[in-house]
Amino acid sequence: MTTIDTATITVELPDTFDPRWNRLPGIHVDGRSITIDPAEYFFRFESNTWIVADWELVKSQLLGVDESTESAVEQFALDFIKQHSESTSDAARVLVTAYEVYAYLFREEHLAGLGLPQITADHLRMLREAATLMALNKVELDGRISNVGPCWFFPAATSVVFDLDDETGGMLDEVYHGGWFNEHRRIESIKAHAALGGRLVHGCQSVPDQSGGVVAPYGASMANFRDDLAEFKAGWIEQVYAHRVTAAE
Repeated sequence: MTTIDTATITVELPDTFDPRWNRLPGIHVDGRSITIDPAEYFFRFESNTWIVADWELVKSQLLGVDESTESAVEQFALDFIKQHSESTSDAARVLVTAYEVYAYLFREEHLAGLGLPQITADHLRMLREAATLMALNKVELDGRISNVGPCWFFPAATSVVFDLDDETGGMLDEVYHGGWFNEHRRIESIKAHAALGGRLVHGCQSVPDQSGGVVAPYGASMANFRDDLAEFKAGWIEQVYAHRVTAAE
């Protein structure tokens, strides 16, 4: 565990979170209130600053913009981040912004067209909660992963918190990383993640392999990101699974 000195993170979100988040060390959930002790919660915590932009500004100035033959949607997002984002050490602000991002991306109106009848509104809630907490993970421009919490390992964390089997956890992981498997959802994701200062990237291949996802700044070294991830993931995944509740318990 690498850590920096930092205060306890406390935030109140618009909706209640599942109390089973309390199964993981360092996090306490009480309704809409979440408290995180970074020293206990994170496997690695080397940075207590994040990049954020105002979600209302993203909604009004970016979500409705269409790309053209001159400017791709990624360029719109990058320009927006340059103009409107700022660095913050307020982790609560990051979590509140992230909740707005994922409430938008994982909204129930998408269920009918997803083509995955096994995904329910309750699964979308799980995605919103886990993705919100994942926003505290961080990748630096040089590709080093500076912050790593248990939600990096999405299937492991959801199996602990939501009692999901491996197949269901992997399916949710695909929905989270896959942007709903089509270009329209991917474009939505690029625009929305500008509120968190970057784009969603992940280390998984064609199937979930617990290589996780993070909102990385544009320009971050993906080669270094891949190599750093490969070094640490196996041991930390095992630690997450250690908190799994069995039927006997």
